[in-house]
Amino acid sequence: MRLGVIADDMTGATDVALMLTKSGMRVVQTIGAPGPDWAAPAADAVVIALKSRTIDPADAVSQSLAACRALTAGGASQILFKYCSTFDSTAKGNIGPVADALADALNAPLALVCPAFPEAGRTIFQGHLFVGADPLDESPMKDHPLTPMRDSSLVRLMAAQTQRKVGLIPFATVAKGADAVSAACAALIAEGCRYAVADAVTNDNLLTLGAAAAAHRLVTGGSGIALGLPANFPDTSARGDVRRFEAPSGRAAVLAGSCSTATRAQVAAAQAAGAPNRAIDVGALARGDLTAADLADWALSQSSHAAPLIYSTADPASVADAQKALGVGRAGELVEQTIADTAALLIEGGVRRLIVAGGETSGAVIQRLGVRALEIGPEIAPGVPWTKVIDGPPIAVALKSGNFGGPDFFARALVMLDARS
Repeated sequence: MRLGVIADDMTGATDVALMLTKSGMRVVQTIGAPGPDWAAPAADAVVIALKSRTIDPADAVSQSLAACRALTAGGASQILFKYCSTFDSTAKGNIGPVADALADALNAPLALVCPAFPEAGRTIFQGHLFVGADPLDESPMKDHPLTPMRDSSLVRLMAAQTQRKVGLIPFATVAKGADAVSAACAALIAEGCRYAVADAVTNDNLLTLGAAAAAHRLVTGGSGIALGLPANFPDTSARGDVRRFEAPSGRAAVLAGSCSTATRAQVAAAQAAGAPNRAIDVGALARGDLTAADLADWALSQSSHAAPLIYSTADPASVADAQKALGVGRAGELVEQTIADTAALLIEGGVRRLIVAGGETSGAVIQRLGVRALEIGPEIAPGVPWTKVIDGPPIAVALKSGNFGGPDFFARALVMLDARS
């Protein structure tokens, strides 16, 4: 292992694992904070997927440090702390506290902060994060039920989560190349900065940043920053190859927990196309009038040739009503647990192709299924691959960040898998 990655949610882990595979590395993704008996898999890069984005900051730090210790013990000379390309974070963290702990553990004098992912419309200019043409705080992320983003300035967002000084490497510097970025990093260190928000508008900018970070012990950002890291390890020549990915046969199902604009459009498209679909009534869940068994029984009663859709996806107003009635934490946990239990029952019932929409939802599903390692397969959409369970029954799983993919994502994913059967 040369590169170790700590991802704060499941979809982010598959996203960055795909990026590294496409860049030429042999990659294995493992699930959960490693225990003392953890053995590093044989790979150029290992991605450890945590579910630490919205948990208590102290727990997020503890799990991330455990992952860091395991990765460095396994040979990683550089650690990438991967978080969402929209910098999803609660007011208390967890990006800042985790980055602080990792920087201390690795004795890193400076770490880049760059969640840019141009292919998915996430760009950074003058330190401000854009989602498409909109500043982050004017994008749909402003209404995220768990991590509402009300500022687009990454310098301010990061500074609010750490006591350490945060600087900026502006686009004009990045455009001059890796040497200019390296010089800027040295200048920021001299000024007492521990973090450097780096502008990036194109993939070429990300390659520049990757080259400039060759000697950095710690890098932080979205999957885009991983585009430029494999070139720093030229001996990792056994290229990742997804052409051998073989899809298991069996029934398919779609579980959508995200309430993002993109996932709402995907649910609407599936409904318009005639897919069997059933909404999760959060009130009925709370009263005990609806259970995971009810949902799974309904899905398995549909035609074996259909891919039934079960969703809690709703507009911001409906989400706010549920949170008001049950509390933010209770509403989210209830839905996640129900979807995770439904997934386990669907697998027991013969489903072997599962699409899960939403980062928190994906983490809950994978934990409930007891999956510990995933093989990275072909890319469905930027940042979203098919994966296959390595340490259990042959199950293909697509874990989709809520904001990713076009309206036809669900149908497109299943057609792609049919071609590999």
